[in-house]
Amino acid sequence: MKITSRIQSFACVAALAAVVGCATTEESKPAPAPAPAPATPAPAAAPAPAPKPVAAPAPAKPMALRVASVELFEFDKSRLTQAASDKLDREIVVRFGEFQVIRFINVNGHADRLGSAQYNQKLSERRAEAVKAYLVKQGADASKIETYGFGKTLQVKSCPDQKNRKALIECLQPNRRVEVEVQGTARP
Repeated sequence: MKITSRIQSFACVAALAAVVGCATTEESKPAPAPAPAPATPAPAAAPAPAPKPVAAPAPAKPMALRVASVELFEFDKSRLTQAASDKLDREIVVRFGEFQVIRFINVNGHADRLGSAQYNQKLSERRAEAVKAYLVKQGADASKIETYGFGKTLQVKSCPDQKNRKALIECLQPNRRVEVEVQGTARP
């Protein structure tokens, strides 16, 4: 039994030395500081509302303006009267504002059936040019205006032959006209 008690004593001494040695050689570390509590965020302002989608502008619609202006010219003349200028202002020039973009303006001159085909062709061309010059004077872009003369080919009124030439000239007056066509894009 002596050996066993010595082993036990030795084991106790070794255990005590281990405990004492550990305690003397190493200082105990302080417990780690508790992790800081997460900061409570300040109350957030209400999120800004999402911007409303902006509606894309509607595509501009093509627009055509067709006006047949009668009573612009006296018989056998290509000069605009004051009444004719006023009529062009009322029926055509004032409507230019309806267009965002004007692509082209066609001016078609016409004559009545009295006179030769060659003469009436030239007369209808001069009438178209007179209206073009007036439209340019009122602010239209000359490069977008084309003129055509149709002579006596496209009559809008037919009159029976009459012995009274003055009455026939009066009856054919609607044929002495200019038709204006404006094509472009309408304002939104």
